[in-house]
Amino acid sequence: MADPTPANTHVCPWWGGYLLTSPLRRLFENPDRMLDSLVQPGMTVLEPGCGMGFFTLPLARMVGPSGRVVCVDLQQKMLDGLARRARRAGLLDRLELRVCGPRELGIGDWAGRIDLAIAIHMVHETPDPEAFLRECHRALRPGGALLIREPRGHVPRAQFESFIATAAAIGLTGARPHGSGRGLSVVVRKPAA
Repeated sequence: MADPTPANTHVCPWWGGYLLTSPLRRLFENPDRMLDSLVQPGMTVLEPGCGMGFFTLPLARMVGPSGRVVCVDLQQKMLDGLARRARRAGLLDRLELRVCGPRELGIGDWAGRIDLAIAIHMVHETPDPEAFLRECHRALRPGGALLIREPRGHVPRAQFESFIATAAAIGLTGARPHGSGRGLSVVVRKPAA
């Protein structure tokens, strides 16, 4: 299903990553509270659009030493900043960092192996939301989940709902609202085999 509202192809500049990792952000968007009910130790989590790791480092703590967070971003400078922060926190060994292209995540080797994918504040930035959601669907294991969260006010509800409809059309079903607060947030799942 095509998105009736074209996606914004604006990408956060790399230097904005420093602002996005500010501890003040936790006051209105706490990664631990937001993700705790979705993440278990030992999971493999895909985080496209990871930036400098506002969500990544809490995810790495949640998955524990036996888990993995696959971090994908368009900008090497974002990943470099993430690597520095993860090294200081002693979490770099739990991360796999990858630069992607503007139209694909480059995660074909993870097909069917991801327990959870989190798309936080970024589906609206992709040039082709349907292709992005298809790639996430392929990466998820049967029964795996995708969290889609968009900023309320920045992304119109109709556009957010079109993302959910597109996800359903490609096989990510059972949409249920997730969390509360300022964002538009839903969890969808790939059906179990």
